[in-house]
Amino acid sequence: MSYTGELYACLHTREFPLQAMLRLRPELQNKPCVVLAGEPPLQQACSRNAKARALGVEHGMTAVEVESFSGIHVLQRSLLEEAATKDALLECAAAFSPRIEDRCRQNEFLCVLDIAGTEKLLGTPETLGKELLKHVQSLGVHASIVVACNLHAAIAMARGLSAVNQVVVIPWGEESHALSVLPISVLDLSETHTETFAQWGIATLGMMAALPEKSLIARLGQQGKRILQSARGEMPHLFAPIEPVFQLVERMELDTPVELLDSLLFVIGMMLEQLIVRATARIYALASVSIVLALEGGALHTRTVKPALPSNSKQFWLKLIHLDLEAHPPPAAILAITLSAEHGVTGKVQLGLFSPQLPEPMRLDITLARIGAIVGESRVGHARLKDTHRSAAFDAFSVEAFTVPAIAAKSHAPTKRSLPRASARQLRPAENITVTLRGQQPERFCFREQWYAVEHAYGPWMASGDWWNPTLWSNRQWDLVAISSDGSRICCCLVQDMAKHLWQLAALYD
Repeated sequence: MSYTGELYACLHTREFPLQAMLRLRPELQNKPCVVLAGEPPLQQACSRNAKARALGVEHGMTAVEVESFSGIHVLQRSLLEEAATKDALLECAAAFSPRIEDRCRQNEFLCVLDIAGTEKLLGTPETLGKELLKHVQSLGVHASIVVACNLHAAIAMARGLSAVNQVVVIPWGEESHALSVLPISVLDLSETHTETFAQWGIATLGMMAALPEKSLIARLGQQGKRILQSARGEMPHLFAPIEPVFQLVERMELDTPVELLDSLLFVIGMMLEQLIVRATARIYALASVSIVLALEGGALHTRTVKPALPSNSKQFWLKLIHLDLEAHPPPAAILAITLSAEHGVTGKVQLGLFSPQLPEPMRLDITLARIGAIVGESRVGHARLKDTHRSAAFDAFSVEAFTVPAIAAKSHAPTKRSLPRASARQLRPAENITVTLRGQQPERFCFREQWYAVEHAYGPWMASGDWWNPTLWSNRQWDLVAISSDGSRICCCLVQDMAKHLWQLAALYD
């Protein structure tokens, strides 16, 4: 078997409207299902699975006719889910070839990959087809793959296969023989040409390929020549590739409005699993996940979860989304869900042979989310000083979420040893106290019904600012070491508010 010039792989998925919905509903995979399209009461069956076909369900049946069959699950067609599934399949195909042509029709997904010259990178056509089919099945979609040197021959064979989840390779030069047993319905014929061939008694491509070319052109014109070339697997084609955009988005329209969070999390879990599979195929991890809930009344409820490090753990993301939705529940019943993610690179940490194991970063994210649900999200994070001369003891800082800084380049310059620092426990609000002065220095003060004598006083440090705002402040600050009558010693920060004429104890040093 020798391939020359062109080589194409056709990825074909039949009953696409139903498969797009079943990939996120695994509980219905082994049950007879039908998809209805249109507006009530003019709905008709547009897609069904093999079990429904075995019961007698056909395309075009009305909703009343479909409901006459017992045990059939009826679903409403969702164009949003079909669009998301189509993007996922094109994205999957793009991992095997940068040249992809979209040949989708109304109820089928079909794309063609130009795989000429990929043998050394991806292996033989059989190996490439099996690997591509494996990736497509990981998305929850059943498909067939045909490899041929002629694009139209690959498309016709893919449409004519009776079974799914198989890979077929047509040897070079045997396209006409392989297509001869297929019905003429696999070609894109107009209704007029279909009726004409039916009147002539032409039922298969082999019978069509045996027709004399000149006589066929005389009756059908140049279109007859193109039809004959397609039947023989000789039709030339100018490849028109598209550029699939890599975006991690999953959409699902719910059959009934959902109000319970537990029921919603089951659906979100299936969508997260698909996002993780798609990100893993590109050697990525999920860096952030945004969930958009379409509510009754037309409103949208949007939330975004972004941990410190990217991760591909389904349970980890599900727990973070659960905690976030518990803290910010949707105000109405949910009709549809859109899950989008930003991809990132997974980080690897190599420990020493005798180094202790570090805690997993995802545990810290879940712990912070739980703390935020209790005390509020704005109160969880690290302190950052504001651009002001006001002391941090007077809330001159903000709380920001924890982030993982980028790894800086290693410097061989000697580092300075940092001096030990004392930690301060700020009192919120600062407590008013009574102070006895000697000259301009504090001598004694009463704090929490206990008098303290000052042993050492450092200060004062004077600062003022914001004279242009109503929050004008002017302070004098001391750092004191004091001892009480029972011998207990404290180190504290004492502040004199010059604007309000108050003495306050702002912080205690450990």
